[in-house]
Amino acid sequence: MMTDSAAPPSKPDVRPMTDVDWEKVLRSGALAGLMLSFIAAIGMVTVLDERTMIDPWLSLGYLALVWVPVFFGFTAASEPTPDGGISPVKGERDLLSGLVTGALAGLCFSFFIVLIDTYDMTDIFSNLLPRLVDLLTFDRGIGVAAAIWIVGCALLGLCGGAAQVVSARVKRMLSWAFVGVAIVAMLEAVIIDLSQGLRVEFVTDFMYAKNGGLTTGAAIILGAIFGAAGFQSSDKTFDQRRQERMSQPKEVLLRKNMVAAGVAILAVIFVPMVVGGLTNELLANVGLFVLLGLGLNIVVGSAGLLDLGYVAFFAVGAYTTAILTSPLSPYWVPELTLDFFSWEDWFWKGWVIVAVVLVMAAISGILVGTPVIRLRGDYLAIVTLGFGEIVRILFLSDWLSPYFGGAQGVTNIPSAAIGPVEIQGTSSQSIFYLTAVFVVIAIYVAWRLQSSRTGRAWSALREDEDVAEAMGINTTAVKLTAFVTGAVLAGFAGMIFAVKVGSVFPISFKLLVSIIILVIVIVGGMGSIAGVIVGAVVLIGVLGGPTQPGLLQEFGQFKLLIYGALLVIMMLKRPEGLWPSVRRQRELRHEELNQDAWLTGTPGTDEEEDDA
Repeated sequence: MMTDSAAPPSKPDVRPMTDVDWEKVLRSGALAGLMLSFIAAIGMVTVLDERTMIDPWLSLGYLALVWVPVFFGFTAASEPTPDGGISPVKGERDLLSGLVTGALAGLCFSFFIVLIDTYDMTDIFSNLLPRLVDLLTFDRGIGVAAAIWIVGCALLGLCGGAAQVVSARVKRMLSWAFVGVAIVAMLEAVIIDLSQGLRVEFVTDFMYAKNGGLTTGAAIILGAIFGAAGFQSSDKTFDQRRQERMSQPKEVLLRKNMVAAGVAILAVIFVPMVVGGLTNELLANVGLFVLLGLGLNIVVGSAGLLDLGYVAFFAVGAYTTAILTSPLSPYWVPELTLDFFSWEDWFWKGWVIVAVVLVMAAISGILVGTPVIRLRGDYLAIVTLGFGEIVRILFLSDWLSPYFGGAQGVTNIPSAAIGPVEIQGTSSQSIFYLTAVFVVIAIYVAWRLQSSRTGRAWSALREDEDVAEAMGINTTAVKLTAFVTGAVLAGFAGMIFAVKVGSVFPISFKLLVSIIILVIVIVGGMGSIAGVIVGAVVLIGVLGGPTQPGLLQEFGQFKLLIYGALLVIMMLKRPEGLWPSVRRQRELRHEELNQDAWLTGTPGTDEEEDDA
């Protein structure tokens, strides 16, 4: 018998099919239509259509469009559960929301196609080439194309709405299948490179068509494999699994970290031996930006000093190396050689250059850091930005041209060497190994500094400078230490860059380089060593650097747009970064992590974080 205090079981929130938030659906459909039109107007569809994803059905250009109605159909059908409330039952109402959202998107996009076919709008959008209309109409006429887009977008929106209805396990299965097939298709050049090194070309001959892209059979098989893996995967998020890992005993955590570090070192040693020049070039570029990112991560992520002139230290290291080694140095021609472990005359070999680069980078860090000691936040960013531009313009000026070459730069920089082994700039593999040595040293230094007295002082400075000063921390010395440490790592990166390229010009050290390094740190996770590596792989390896091509070379002219969009998304959805440090994650998601800790166990301590 039910007592008065007993509450009846809560009933699910069942609503009729037509009880839809039509305002949200209309807004989502209009936004999806505008997004489709924008992607086509900037020329992305035309350029990316040259890259085949699944032969002959899907190109990267069409893939840049089809995700839009799926995403907005999913968001239109989403409905947050109020705190303490009852979750609404998912069903036909969500399917209808997605369907109508997709249809509205297709309708708006069809209107855009009619508009660009009727009027010449190249004065507004210079990338509206005649081929775009042919691609969007499928060479079938405006009427048929409009019907295809409306029906197709409606079905895609329906798929997005269905993702709200199906179980979490099925959702993971579908997402894993789609993302897995897309990644394998995008990694075509790297996988072919690897198969040639391992002498298993027959695998890639089956996977990829002659004209590029996955074959239909390979796409189906890969989709089934990734889908099965997603179906069997855990429903825990990355952060939840990481939190469980951090709560393990310190001895177990240390052992796992040692194994992971060993595997990573073996991969760094042996992977470049079995891949081709293209992959090694990508690895070398990624390693160079990892070294730069580790230095800026100390300044921004650890000490909280927003430095937008970081490229100045990069330039100092490159020009110092060029002047010491090049026989065409304008003023002083010592003609030293970046040669390590030489059997003869070892003192005047590479170690002198390393020492001079270290000293010059440290001096430049002091010169830049000293005037900005009392500045904070936006003021600090603006002043450091000015210092970065001042350094570049000085290297470019006629006044210092007799010393640094002006716009002509310094050319004919010789190769480096490790004893009898020559490290040529044209050999991407040898450059990668040289970069990897300095990256390992930088990782060790950054890791040791995190748990040191200086690292804790940086953390206090980042949190609240006034409180840190009141606690007895010498903020002036701490700031200068951060600037000098970051400058030294950037100087070493400039040294490797000079050897790799063989010449140094002022145009190589634009403000854009500083911004991209900052984006790497933010996207990867400020204060996280692993986050810098992940950010460099995602941004530099996939999209490419300021002048360096990435894996997806088709995105070359759109990479700054993608950088900006990715940065906005990260700030809104995951401000702690892709691979954040535990301390940073606790700062930004304190309540959420406390709830997870209450449900799963006590979170790890700071000591465990340092070991991770």
